[in-house]
Amino acid sequence: MSNIIPHKYEISVSERASLKGQKPIAVWFSGLSGSGKSTLANLLEKKLFSEGFHTYTLDGDNMRCGLNRDLGFDQESRNENIRRIAEVCKLFLDSGLIVIAAFITPKKIDRNIIKSTLGDACIEIFVDTPIEICEKRDVKGLYKKARQGEIRNFTGVTCEFEKPTAPDLHVETQKEEIEESIRRIFQYIHDRIIEK
Repeated sequence: MSNIIPHKYEISVSERASLKGQKPIAVWFSGLSGSGKSTLANLLEKKLFSEGFHTYTLDGDNMRCGLNRDLGFDQESRNENIRRIAEVCKLFLDSGLIVIAAFITPKKIDRNIIKSTLGDACIEIFVDTPIEICEKRDVKGLYKKARQGEIRNFTGVTCEFEKPTAPDLHVETQKEEIEESIRRIFQYIHDRIIEK
């Protein structure tokens, strides 16, 4: 690393953000598979887009089809998966975008790395849905495979999900309509993304 010297480019983050008329933030959804993270991320991006904001969404399966396709699902690989995604989010923030991330993110240590990498621009939203509800939804059939032993290291079945203790927002999809969740999330982040 001693021979690596990052080049300093002349266009600043604030200049890129100003051109877009917004402040860059990272909205990070965490929760079990089937909790509703990707659905909320998609609806939030549509709402932001319709209001004229510049956004991009990163999703677990999508990242593993490209940048992270070389990673497995052992703990070391899962940690590296999250580390890479946090670095990609940081690049999007540097470009002045609002980045939305939907990842299980089961470990406190990984969530701390995300916050350390992204700083004050990171908003953590915990999509707190009981595993029983997630298993009933199971649109990808993953819980069934995990229960049958076909998938190892599956969060909620064979790996623990360490619930966030102090997220910026706590969403319970089994207790409120999704439109209400999006309204609350949008209201929470709106003032932080308006350039002043």
